[in-house]
Amino acid sequence: MVFAFTGIDHVQLAAPEGCEQEARAFYAGLLGWQELEKPAELQKRGGVWFQCGPHQVHIGVQPEFIPARKAHPAFGVKGIAALQSWLRAHGVETIADDSRQGEGAERFYAHDPFGNRLEFIEWEREANGKQQ
Repeated sequence: MVFAFTGIDHVQLAAPEGCEQEARAFYAGLLGWQELEKPAELQKRGGVWFQCGPHQVHIGVQPEFIPARKAHPAFGVKGIAALQSWLRAHGVETIADDSRQGEGAERFYAHDPFGNRLEFIEWEREANGKQQ
């Protein structure tokens, strides 16, 4: 084999036209992610990009946008209980997922302002300060 995957470069989530301010309020304002400057050529397409740990999340404009019901990115978190409390305190509904008890992770789901499903997960080994 002459190729190898190095991981995920970025995740793109779709959103309706005019989404940028709401995306900034949620992803930068509420989650605390840093906004990234899009390349000049791509700015005219709309949308906004963010840094999430070592990865990027791109919010892209999609005409006739309809959020996916099941598909979702999962974001690793340290301090998941604090994040869940923070989101709830700011009016974001969170959905517990204890269906996979015993696998060593805490997780919950939430939706961004556009209805995109987001998973937040903290592995026990991360919570205890152990490397993956």
